[in-house]
Amino acid sequence: MSYTTLLLEKKENIAILTINRPEVLNALNRQVLEDLASALEALSIDDEANAVIVTGKGEKAFAAGADIAELTQLTSIRAYDFSRKGQLLFEQIENYPKIILAAINGYALGGGCELAMACHLRVASENAVFGQPEVKLGLIAGYGGTQRLPRLIGKTKATEFLLTGESFDAQTALALGLVNYVVKFSELLDKSIELLQKCLRNSRSAISYTLSSINAAYKQPGYEGFVQEAHYFSKAAVSPDGKEGTAAFLEKRKPRFQ
Repeated sequence: MSYTTLLLEKKENIAILTINRPEVLNALNRQVLEDLASALEALSIDDEANAVIVTGKGEKAFAAGADIAELTQLTSIRAYDFSRKGQLLFEQIENYPKIILAAINGYALGGGCELAMACHLRVASENAVFGQPEVKLGLIAGYGGTQRLPRLIGKTKATEFLLTGESFDAQTALALGLVNYVVKFSELLDKSIELLQKCLRNSRSAISYTLSSINAAYKQPGYEGFVQEAHYFSKAAVSPDGKEGTAAFLEKRKPRFQ
């Protein structure tokens, strides 16, 4: 299997998917989402891959958000579809029958943070940085961030981060319960594999049933929230502030919101 934006390798019984766009800090564009969906579908029936690691190429970024240039081209309808496409992929990840672990190297911002949160386990390097900075662009999180961040770290701190758009470091993420471990960058993959192998000593069917049972507690209440998020994301994407915020980002200046 080969993909335009992903690298795939296997170590023992674990597949490693690496987002390979380091020149743009592994930003998530449509092709990345399509490649992830295709790769995960293939790996779901691959008996030689009992778990999956998702990471980013290089030391600087796991995935530094969505591709802002793509966002500037969205109409309201296309923005809604853009949001729902990402949400449905991340729901696929969350409900995947095999363990998916995010090995978070460097920036995990916006869509990158949302991708990490959709994974079942998270191991971060010491230089990892997390955040949902969309409000700074006149937007909101559109790939499930408004739903998963409160679930994972609690409503109070999640609301603060979602409304300020401020980022936080790996140790803060560990203290908040967002990640399982923080290690040196040089140890990131080894620690991720070690954690997965500890899980994989157990029954594969029991692991799948456990993941489904954990998700069942959140499934129904969350669905309406995801749809509402996509609705408001589409409104924000075509609003004057959304247009100004994304333009300012691309022009490397501070936005002048109305």
